[in-house]
Amino acid sequence: MAKCVNPSQRIITAALVLAAKQNWQGIALHVIASEASVTMAQLHNVYPTKTAILAGFVQQIEIFAIENCGKFGLEDVARDRLFEVLMCCFDALANHREAVARIAHNIPFDPIMALELAPVFLRSMQWALGSASISSTGVTGYLRINGLAIVWLATLRVWLADDSQDNAQTMAALDRNLRRAEAFAGCLWRTNRSATRAMMLP
Repeated sequence: MAKCVNPSQRIITAALVLAAKQNWQGIALHVIASEASVTMAQLHNVYPTKTAILAGFVQQIEIFAIENCGKFGLEDVARDRLFEVLMCCFDALANHREAVARIAHNIPFDPIMALELAPVFLRSMQWALGSASISSTGVTGYLRINGLAIVWLATLRVWLADDSQDNAQTMAALDRNLRRAEAFAGCLWRTNRSATRAMMLP
């Protein structure tokens, strides 16, 4: 495995390399530390649990999407902006498909990890909304966060099986799921035009 200076990055990379080869539940922390070439003390200082490692990975995906998603124009509707943000997230996951598949398969069999990851996942959906210039505050924001979570999970299943070079199946599924959510909730993604314009100004 290629070495990098940042211990947190080495740990995340090591965990993903191991997860791509074996059951996530069976990977011990000391094995991750060895793969990352860090001591157990260093591992504990950065990521004291495997869930914390996954939370760090999710944060990396968020940062990638924020930094790489193109600028939006005023003509872009909320659904289009969400589409671009979430596709950026799938692009960031592209090199870790096998690891993500194995971890996702393990989550239903580890209720404690599922409970620990739930707030991390919902926070990520909140960041996705913010990156698309969509408010996530109040009751409406709560519904948007949870609605987007459903859209993401439904699309993730398609992405995991998508063997097309251009992610055509994933893009079609994401567009379909966003439209269904919008139709179901009415104004789930739609925001006041003037408020959206203010959020998008520098």
